[in-house]
Amino acid sequence: MVRPFGIKGKKRKKREERYDREGEEEEQIESVKRVAVEKAMDAEDNGVKVEEEGQAGEHVLEGIPIAPSDQKTNKPDVVFVLERACLEVAKIGKIYQILNSEDHANFLRKNKKNPADYRPDIIHQALLSILDSPVNKAGRLRAVYVRTQKGVLFEVKPHVRIPRTYKRFAGIMLQLLQKLSITAVGKREKLLRVIKNPVTQYLPLNSRRIGLSFSSEKLVKMKDYVKAIGDDMNLVFVVGAMAHGKVETDYTDDFIAISGYPLSAARCIARICEAVEDKWNIL
Repeated sequence: MVRPFGIKGKKRKKREERYDREGEEEEQIESVKRVAVEKAMDAEDNGVKVEEEGQAGEHVLEGIPIAPSDQKTNKPDVVFVLERACLEVAKIGKIYQILNSEDHANFLRKNKKNPADYRPDIIHQALLSILDSPVNKAGRLRAVYVRTQKGVLFEVKPHVRIPRTYKRFAGIMLQLLQKLSITAVGKREKLLRVIKNPVTQYLPLNSRRIGLSFSSEKLVKMKDYVKAIGDDMNLVFVVGAMAHGKVETDYTDDFIAISGYPLSAARCIARICEAVEDKWNIL
């Protein structure tokens, strides 16, 4: 008798999370910088003059306003986390696009999906509300993190200029999700980049993490609530960027509602920024 052998097929590769590897490279860069600083100190001890790298290394992004120097102080900052943003990519015809309820309603219905759930314009309006705020222009916005409904997490730098029109914004989001990062024109700095989950590893340690939802039973007046938080605490606000539902996270310290009526993400962020500006005396 002949011993039967099973037919071996190709082994499936495990799908790893796709993100920009810049974070891992930064640790190596920091170690190189430390060695360079030690060499510079030794050179100064031996009477050799060393030029300061900070004066030549600083660069300004074209067309983007620079915030005041408050970021160089030890003042507390604010961080926004926008959860469940609808940024789903699909191939329609011969090109890839960000799905939205207005342009792709028939495509979504054919695939048995609810068009009302596909609202990428919500995250667009929310980002504009954050980046246009006096909090950001005063240099007190540390970072913005966005997590999509598919679980992709990406970072938005405070000094980036988001396109005003939705079509240009959708094109940039498509490029970000495909290439994992967006760099400034003529510069190496990454303005938007996909990063590794979870988001908690990027949040400041000394911070108050606040989730917001209309479904919360704790209704507060935003200005009074923010004023009651210590002046040395960083503020982290978690806001939903979806059309329906509520934010469910396990890393928030408190879960509040700031209005007796449902608010859009952009309006909710505007109220938050107004309360923070009043607390920190930003005019």
